[in-house]
Amino acid sequence: MPKQVRVTLFMVLVLSLALTALAPVSAQGKILRVGMGAAGTTVEFDVALATDTTSHTFINMLFPGLAPRDETTGLPQHGMAESWTISEDSRTYTFSLKQGVPWVTYDAAADAVVEVTDEAGAVRYVTAQDFVYGALRTMDPATAAEYGYLPAEWTEGGEAFNSGEGSAEDVKIKALDDYTLEITSPEPAGFLLQVYGEWLFAAQPRWTIEENGDSWTLPGNYHSYGTFVLKEYEPGSRVEIVKNPFWTGTESHPVPALDVIEARFLDASASLAAFEAGELDTIEDIPLADLPRLKVERPDELYIGSRDCTYYYGFNVTKAPVDNVHMRRALSLAIDRQTLVDAILQGGQQPAGFFSRPNFAASATQEEYPDLGTRSDPELAKQELELYFQDTGNTLATIPPITLVHNTSEAHAIVAQAVQQMWKQNLGIEVGIANQEWQTYLDGLTVDPPQVWRLGWCADYSDPHNFLGDVFKSTSGNNHTMWGNEEFDALIDQAKVMADFEARKPLYACAEHILTWEDAAIAPIYFYTKLSMIGKHLDSSPSIIGIERYDKWDIKS
Repeated sequence: MPKQVRVTLFMVLVLSLALTALAPVSAQGKILRVGMGAAGTTVEFDVALATDTTSHTFINMLFPGLAPRDETTGLPQHGMAESWTISEDSRTYTFSLKQGVPWVTYDAAADAVVEVTDEAGAVRYVTAQDFVYGALRTMDPATAAEYGYLPAEWTEGGEAFNSGEGSAEDVKIKALDDYTLEITSPEPAGFLLQVYGEWLFAAQPRWTIEENGDSWTLPGNYHSYGTFVLKEYEPGSRVEIVKNPFWTGTESHPVPALDVIEARFLDASASLAAFEAGELDTIEDIPLADLPRLKVERPDELYIGSRDCTYYYGFNVTKAPVDNVHMRRALSLAIDRQTLVDAILQGGQQPAGFFSRPNFAASATQEEYPDLGTRSDPELAKQELELYFQDTGNTLATIPPITLVHNTSEAHAIVAQAVQQMWKQNLGIEVGIANQEWQTYLDGLTVDPPQVWRLGWCADYSDPHNFLGDVFKSTSGNNHTMWGNEEFDALIDQAKVMADFEARKPLYACAEHILTWEDAAIAPIYFYTKLSMIGKHLDSSPSIIGIERYDKWDIKS
């Protein structure tokens, strides 16, 4: 049966003719023009399947969660949950939901955002049942969501369902009524509210997903309920989202001042050129070669701030020659991290020998545990390479060829070339470099990871478990190293349920040492800072969590 909708036309804002190129206000209203990602970047609009920060930037505006984190503090706020209670054993969370929030879509024929109706013509409102469906769909093994393990881990019965050994009926997430949602965890944890507040537990529109299958994310089939609505998507080129006139606001998602957000995917140099020409209002990526100039010429528009992300190289431990731990250690030790951040990146980044960010309450740091983790040490790197030769009988001349693969990006290419030179200088090893378009790259990491590859991880919630457990536990869909370690898993499982942050630190320190040194499954390289250009005509709230909330920005009048 064709979908029925009740049309409500977007109110058009009448504006002054005294406009400038730097304050793009038109008959469409206030338009924010954003340069994000590289040319060719693709966006995953399926809530269950989105894995990258670009996709999550849109998802978090289109599908507000129960208690999303504030982008400037990282702390949970009231989203679709107006209130919540926690049981005495800290395992059961009961959320009271915002009422009267309609599902909406963009109707191209009417050129308007419209409410979605059911077969009887009644408006579909977001209910607790939609949240249950969304979480279960993400956990369902048939969905094959890389993040499916995360809601499964923190919902009783979820892990059995996610592994294909249990049923959805046994998962302890349920609608007590249309606007009351209850989630029970198999065990308590201090960060549960942050987990339940993530997009992984957001409502999803069952009717259009079941009717349209994979095509439900196309404009016209795409039903959402947040501050903005998907209007147009040109894969690899641009996304346009428009203000949802039916959204009445929450603490985390106030009614937007903007009317349109247009994102363009451009390489860093092209993005900066467009910004400096007044064609973009803000850009998320800056060419490293231009950073010194921008510090002098445009200091009021250059933004350098905190960002809860770690940049690292991963090893596929099943592929020679990095199937040998001494080779992996040698490659990690040979990276001069301090020179990389000081002389090449120049954006205030910090060298990283642990994977977890050091700024969380339970984070172990190398200052506290100086003998643990990896580091930069060319002489020790040579010793580890010699141990590799002893193990394998290889020499420099017979080492299997190594290729470092990264997603297409000017900045990633510069980092890769610098590391390539360090490996040649410190070890005598010639390493090739290859790059791939973002979606092709992500698909490859899932199906057949390269020998050496790069990724960044940004905190989904402010706890080291999100880095160590959610990425590198052996059951994680985010673990592309093909590596697992029972001792590592046990340490993570023990630490995650402990309420004492200080008591958790030594467990995480040991886990870091296994990951980055004993098994050397990855080479952490640096802790990010955020580098962007933000026009002086904008009221902005730059994010520390790796995901911007452009729906909270404004254009000054």
